[in-house]
Amino acid sequence: MKASNKSKVVLAVLTAALLGVSTISAVGAESAASIAKKGLAELAKGVYSTGPNGETAAPAASLTFTSAELAKLKGMNATAAIAFHLTSDWTSGQQAGLTKRFGELGIKIVGVTQADFKADVQVSQIQTLMAKKPNILVSIPVDGQATAEAYKAAAAAGAKIVFMDNTAAGLTVGKDYVSVVSADNYANGAASAYILGRELKGKGTIALIHHAADFWVTKQRWNGFKETITKKFPGIKIVDDQGISGPDFAGDAQKAATAILTKNPKISAIWAVWDTPAEGVMAALRDAGNTTTKIATQDLGANVAISLAKKGPVIGLGAQRPYDAGVTEANLAAYSLLGKKAPAYIAMPALAVDHAGVLKAWQTVYSASAPADLKASFKK
Repeated sequence: MKASNKSKVVLAVLTAALLGVSTISAVGAESAASIAKKGLAELAKGVYSTGPNGETAAPAASLTFTSAELAKLKGMNATAAIAFHLTSDWTSGQQAGLTKRFGELGIKIVGVTQADFKADVQVSQIQTLMAKKPNILVSIPVDGQATAEAYKAAAAAGAKIVFMDNTAAGLTVGKDYVSVVSADNYANGAASAYILGRELKGKGTIALIHHAADFWVTKQRWNGFKETITKKFPGIKIVDDQGISGPDFAGDAQKAATAILTKNPKISAIWAVWDTPAEGVMAALRDAGNTTTKIATQDLGANVAISLAKKGPVIGLGAQRPYDAGVTEANLAAYSLLGKKAPAYIAMPALAVDHAGVLKAWQTVYSASAPADLKASFKK
């Protein structure tokens, strides 16, 4: 190396030192951004989750109808009931998709319930819905074990069951239920890991708040996040991992986050298993006067979307596509009414959402323009 070049290198290092900048961390920042870019591009190419029984995902576009089949469906005067687990923006998106598509197919919705994530309440609600003798039951089980008998009874009564996200224990696809539809939850967990890794420039400490239940989809997103952050960003260390059971998921997450912050007041970020727990983390940060810890999560709920838009603590997430899922569930139910063979499992592609893309993502997720308060919150 020439003397002049050596002098330039020494000067650069001294300047970086005086400015408090590490040349190593700068390289790490570039590496983290590159890893995230490549990883997110790879996730966009396909579906990475498998079904609850290991099924390979089929695309929603594989469900098609002839004009004669559509006419036949409309002449059936079929009815449907919907049993949700709780109330949320995800639930609203699902119901909007189901309502729109069932209407197009000539299928009347005769009842919609939500169980506040209580298994006994859901069992009672399913029994009440089945008293209306619907041809179709679309539902997401609160607890696959505790609600199983209610779903078995519904199947025995002749209802065509399409599951959202989770299945009930002991039921056989193609016999007791038609199919299950979910997001690519593993990839959505991985997407939030890539966004967070990029935000932290590949270095820092984080904690996780997961769903402490035998719930297949939330396990997949938890695993997707953990495996990706650990393998792709070794400079980021998981220092705590707490489970919450609900039904007060925001309150439980706030308590968990408060405990995490007490032990780790300078923690870089907290990952929450979906948007409602993330709201609890936001509350804990506010109470602690913490303006530096970041949040990554899953699901594009209104409150986390506003935080993303205004450059608050939420820096990114992996979003489900509930509207499209609802349309797909209605199509699967129609398949069953027609006696057509349906795929055992369909997954919606993952959707990575950061600040720049939050308004466009809302349209994608809910098939509706971003609400006025979200648009007004967006900071360029």
